[in-house]
Amino acid sequence: MTTLAPATRTLTAADSPALQTLLTRDPVAHCFVAGRVASAGADLSRAGDAWGYVVDDELASALFVGANIVPIETTAAARAAFAQRLRLTGRRSSSMVGRAEEVLDLWRLLEPAWGRARDVRDKQPLLMIDRAPAVPGDPAVRCVRPEEIDLLLPASIAMFTEEVGVSPVSGGMYSAYRSRVAELIAHKRSFARIDDGRVVFKAEVGAATSSTCQIQGVWVDPELRGRGLSISGMAAVVELARRSVAPVVSLYVNDFNRTARRSYDRVGFQEVGSFATVLF
Repeated sequence: MTTLAPATRTLTAADSPALQTLLTRDPVAHCFVAGRVASAGADLSRAGDAWGYVVDDELASALFVGANIVPIETTAAARAAFAQRLRLTGRRSSSMVGRAEEVLDLWRLLEPAWGRARDVRDKQPLLMIDRAPAVPGDPAVRCVRPEEIDLLLPASIAMFTEEVGVSPVSGGMYSAYRSRVAELIAHKRSFARIDDGRVVFKAEVGAATSSTCQIQGVWVDPELRGRGLSISGMAAVVELARRSVAPVVSLYVNDFNRTARRSYDRVGFQEVGSFATVLF
């Protein structure tokens, strides 16, 4: 009978200090999980299913398993142990994302059991900016108001579908996705330029700690692309996020999206790492 590797176990609230130590090794790369852990407070289970890899009774690596699988400071030995456990539990997640070397190696171990992925994006530069943007921000970009959710929602769905390849509201997920968009608006983490009831540009802070935040969902109306709206729009989002959320702003982008890369370069983002995403 196959058994789990004894070095892995589910993390509890007692493991929070050790987990925080792992997360602070790279605040930009680990922003997503750190934000979830910070929101969970004393109840670590609220952040998701967190597994630990323990060496000599000390937490050496972690893995978050939810809608996304996210490796945290994993070694080759930790990835082998986590892969064994994931093969036994089966795939319940829609993607795996994180540092490229960790994600791609973990996927190498899992692919024979889980089958081919829908897409593997193996080169996603991780970018950050910790100062004022290099170009002026669009003064029309602002926080989205709660009563504007039905204006924003179609743009959010369009962006997600264009980026991921599937609609976020398929399979009866409309209410859940609308609730997520509403949550970001309520926390003043959704930014947009809205002209006469039309969303021209939008972006959200998808994860945040007191020191770092991560931008997601950047989108420009397709009919208005090529006019520089993403440059001035992102500059405005950086200003707003640094002022009201966290002093360091980050994001990751597909390396093949040359237009987005040029826009972020103009704003002043710097490359600090490499991510990869496996889509199931």
